[in-house]
Amino acid sequence: MAGPARLVQGAVALVAAGALALAAVPAVAAPSRPGPPPVEVRVASYNIAAGRGADGTFDIERTARAIAELDADVIALQEVDRHWGERSLNLDLATELADALGMRVGFAPIYSNDPPVAGAPRAEYGVAVLSEYPIVDFTNHEITRLSTQSAEPVPAPMPGFAEAVIQAKGARVHVYSTHLDYRADPTVRELQVADTLEILADDGPGASQVLLGDFNAPPEAPELAPLWEHLTDAWDVAGEGDGYTFPAVAPDRRIDYVTVSERIRVVDAFVPAAGLPATGSDHRPVVADLEVPRGAQK
Repeated sequence: MAGPARLVQGAVALVAAGALALAAVPAVAAPSRPGPPPVEVRVASYNIAAGRGADGTFDIERTARAIAELDADVIALQEVDRHWGERSLNLDLATELADALGMRVGFAPIYSNDPPVAGAPRAEYGVAVLSEYPIVDFTNHEITRLSTQSAEPVPAPMPGFAEAVIQAKGARVHVYSTHLDYRADPTVRELQVADTLEILADDGPGASQVLLGDFNAPPEAPELAPLWEHLTDAWDVAGEGDGYTFPAVAPDRRIDYVTVSERIRVVDAFVPAAGLPATGSDHRPVVADLEVPRGAQK
């Protein structure tokens, strides 16, 4: 019969052998849990020419139908009148469109003039953002402009660069609507691009950002080059064809854009080739389907 010391030694040997055998078995990593799926969001940029179609006739109901046909969740608008004058029947186009489409709206005036009659609403013109999702914050930023309301304008900070923070289900996304200078001289656009990038940087790293608008310059224009260091042109990723948006009847240039920050995936991009959206303004809209990561970014 074995003594107690020999039994202890045998038990130790068995434990050691078992440990060696376990060490020889490769470790199996725990299966990784997939993250939550991104939120699918369709966005569009549309210069609505203050409600005038390609035929030059004002018809805000037609404009609303043209926007509805895009089936977009978020639309950035440019050339939006609010009690501006007779050309748009002194209507508040931002509110008219939002009500007709059942969407939320944020309006950012570039110009806000005293009314012609005391007690009447201010005469305003600018950009807007329409959204199916809640707009949890809205800011009218200043960028450099050359005013069309002054006889001798000089470049100066002016409002009219809209930022709508939108809660799209589980994704928070910063949507911007902009209208850059139209003049052939690119100087003011260069300043506006620099201002734009400073404003976008304030959102902090990792923020989901969508910059939409009428840039009044083709993608290869030198003044736009700094944008492409920080944002992706959706058309370059998923567009087919030339993507021309202006003039609406026979477009020959691409000046309207959907651009996105790094974490947003572009699934599709298109410009309506026919139908009401293609003639509801002197511009055609540009539309993109995006996948926005979920999260509570700033």
